[in-house]
Amino acid sequence: MKSFIIAWKDFKIRFTDRRGFMMMLLMPLLLTAILGSALSGFLNEGGLPKTVIGYYQEDEDTFTNMFRTDVLEAKEIKDDVKVKKVSSRTDLEEMLKEKKIDVGIIIPKQWSEHIQEGKLKEVELLTDPAKDIQAKIADSLIRSFFERVQTTAFTTKSVVTDLAQSQQGNVQEVAKNVGTDLQAIATSNKSGIETGTIGKKTVTAMQYYAAAMLVMFLLYNVTVGAKSIVGEQRTETLARLLTTPTSSYSVLLGKFFGTLLFACIQFGVFVIATHYAFGVNWGDDIAQLTVVGISYAICVSGLSMLIAAFIRDEKTADVMGGIGIQLLAILGGSMLPIYVFPDTLQKVANVAPNKWALTSFLDIMSGTSWNMLLPIILSLSSAGILSVIIGTLRLRTR
Repeated sequence: MKSFIIAWKDFKIRFTDRRGFMMMLLMPLLLTAILGSALSGFLNEGGLPKTVIGYYQEDEDTFTNMFRTDVLEAKEIKDDVKVKKVSSRTDLEEMLKEKKIDVGIIIPKQWSEHIQEGKLKEVELLTDPAKDIQAKIADSLIRSFFERVQTTAFTTKSVVTDLAQSQQGNVQEVAKNVGTDLQAIATSNKSGIETGTIGKKTVTAMQYYAAAMLVMFLLYNVTVGAKSIVGEQRTETLARLLTTPTSSYSVLLGKFFGTLLFACIQFGVFVIATHYAFGVNWGDDIAQLTVVGISYAICVSGLSMLIAAFIRDEKTADVMGGIGIQLLAILGGSMLPIYVFPDTLQKVANVAPNKWALTSFLDIMSGTSWNMLLPIILSLSSAGILSVIIGTLRLRTR
């Protein structure tokens, strides 16, 4: 009971702090409105980013023509991928330099001369560093085509070899039929890239940045909660509390519950405000949203206890808030979508709890199941509880 009294006291102090109210509630709403509106085109709410591919083949080859007409110019992706055929490498490089194309593809001479062995010569990609996503799309199209050609060649060879060994049937006729059928599969319109969503619905830019700003500003509770504890240690408020008939565990758990209560109310107010002010759809399952939000709040509140246990003054907490939180926000996708990061940075981002909270909120918006969310819910909650235990034990000994 005493823990809840301390928690309520801490909550009232933070809620009545005008500067803290602006920082924790109004600022994320303002940034959501700005980023959601300004960057809606960047996220391309319709599907794949528009990609213009410059195409140059050094000679005439049956497979090069198939690749261009049946893969790059397939009707399934024609709204997202446009192909501009050029007559020389120089023209291709010039168009890329002038930003007339996003990526260039150069098909070498005799591209398919080793096709019977399931091999194609290496295709050269000319890329613009600023168009990394478009380059990945072009690379995916090439690799998808190559893998299907390779499968076709090996399958045909295997079938013909088996027939020859068994000496049954007309080997040449069967080989011709199998090769024709498999070639049709290899050059089919299934390009390897299909537009769509992971869930049932597409997430808009406003939805994305609403979730991104929510997880970022909830993260600030880590330093705010830690500063509260360190500040009360400096002013000896905690020492006076411990002279009362209140155990140290009750006091420290009260500090944790105070941060948790503020984070949960901040979460609820932000979700309601963005829904009615900006029309943000947070998904059809309110229970999923609530459970993920609470588990993330537990994680953040627990980390505040852990940080408080290892710092000695409020200035250190300010530095962590200014640099550490911003770094986590960038890694977690609050500034730019994670998929635009290099592969190495995407792996590093897995250490950021806000990254898992953000992806969970986006999954809920697009429509997902509890089975997909449960591992993240358990991980966030466990991280928070473990942090509370370690932080409480260390603070008590201090």
